[in-house]
Amino acid sequence: MTDAERGGRGGAGAPPARLERAAAAVVRRLRAHGHEALFAGGCVRDRLLGVPPKDIDIATSATPRAVQALFRKTIPVGEQFGVVRVHVGRLEFEVATFRADGPYLDGRRPASVRFAAAAEDAQRRDFTINGMFYDPASGEVLDLVGGRADLAARVVRAIGDPAARFGEDRLRLLRAVRFACQLGFSLDPATAAAARALAAEVRQVSAERVHAELTRMLTGPRPRRAVELLDELGLLAPLLPEVVALKGVEQPPQFHPEGDVWTHTLLVMENLRPEPSPALALAALLHDIGKPPTFVRAPDRIRFDLHAERGAEMARAICARLRCSGAEADRVVLLIENHLRFLALHDMRESTLKRLLREPWSEELLELFRADALGSLASAEDYEFCRRKLEGYRREEAERSLRPARLISGHDLIALGYRPGPAFAGMLAAVEDAQLEGEVATREAALAWVRERYPAG
Repeated sequence: MTDAERGGRGGAGAPPARLERAAAAVVRRLRAHGHEALFAGGCVRDRLLGVPPKDIDIATSATPRAVQALFRKTIPVGEQFGVVRVHVGRLEFEVATFRADGPYLDGRRPASVRFAAAAEDAQRRDFTINGMFYDPASGEVLDLVGGRADLAARVVRAIGDPAARFGEDRLRLLRAVRFACQLGFSLDPATAAAARALAAEVRQVSAERVHAELTRMLTGPRPRRAVELLDELGLLAPLLPEVVALKGVEQPPQFHPEGDVWTHTLLVMENLRPEPSPALALAALLHDIGKPPTFVRAPDRIRFDLHAERGAEMARAICARLRCSGAEADRVVLLIENHLRFLALHDMRESTLKRLLREPWSEELLELFRADALGSLASAEDYEFCRRKLEGYRREEAERSLRPARLISGHDLIALGYRPGPAFAGMLAAVEDAQLEGEVATREAALAWVRERYPAG
């Protein structure tokens, strides 16, 4: 299997010490039966960086059948590639046989593999920082590719010929960007040059794999740098041409002194709080993609009429292209469609604000509003006002002020002499607005309010 073909491992969230003890027990059992076994890949990198492991992969000289014979519960997830998942209680470890890969014919997986020694296995991996092994018994690191030196130099470097590594699995083009941004490293010049030369081939990567890598980048610690690096390497244009189209699109300087829409979007990404939801991160990147097609240089100023609505339509198509889940796509579209709502904050009725803040996506919308304001070098005072309002509503009888119990029903309106019909919905909504505004608080007051404003025919 290539790096990208691995699925998720079990045991996520397990204490690192427990995870390491269980993985070391797997290694000991393999060695007790005459097989070489070592921790491999990202867990070794993270150990050297002082980062607790989230999962641990094991590389071994044992064949898949030998691995399956030694452990009670196993799942062969890529037996042709020498990969077996071994369960230890509720934990799960990917155990892969040392191998050398044959030619890659589809830019994703080798046409054939042969089992080999650790040295050959290291050479077929993606980047030097991911190509090291660790012996849990002795505490020694086996580095056959120069990974420790590149960790010290804070460099992401392909193992061997970078063009060959990217040609084997084109998802590595995106993984190079992700690791550089996740770790705050630079790209080795030869690795970056090969990525630029092969950037157009990123179109051959499946939408699901692209989406997964983009999500990791945009929700990671340096989303702005991820977007910039994707663009510098020529990877952004084939994946998200709508974002590249933001470059050079002027904005009214009185509202956007920071510059064009591209610059503004980068600042918004930079100002997102750590670990945003995938939907919020994608919405932040796409929130102004409706500006280029709605750009108008009017006599008074530059205008982007209905750009939020146009951007939401474009975002829906992008989410479909990236194979986002329906729930994620719906949330992205909602956030973009509504990202200007708080601009009318001080003219907004209390009931309108309460309705908006009680939406399940209001927290994400507020965060997008905050990052958007800071991205235009504007003040976050309106955001802070909304935040105080929301906290105040939450303190008022466990959100009763946001979702008050209905005071009257359609039956009450009939009893007052009104004829049932479509107008009932509007009348009841108006009563709820009056509740949210604090004008009525009892059933009797609500009935009197209706009689006053809606004379019976």
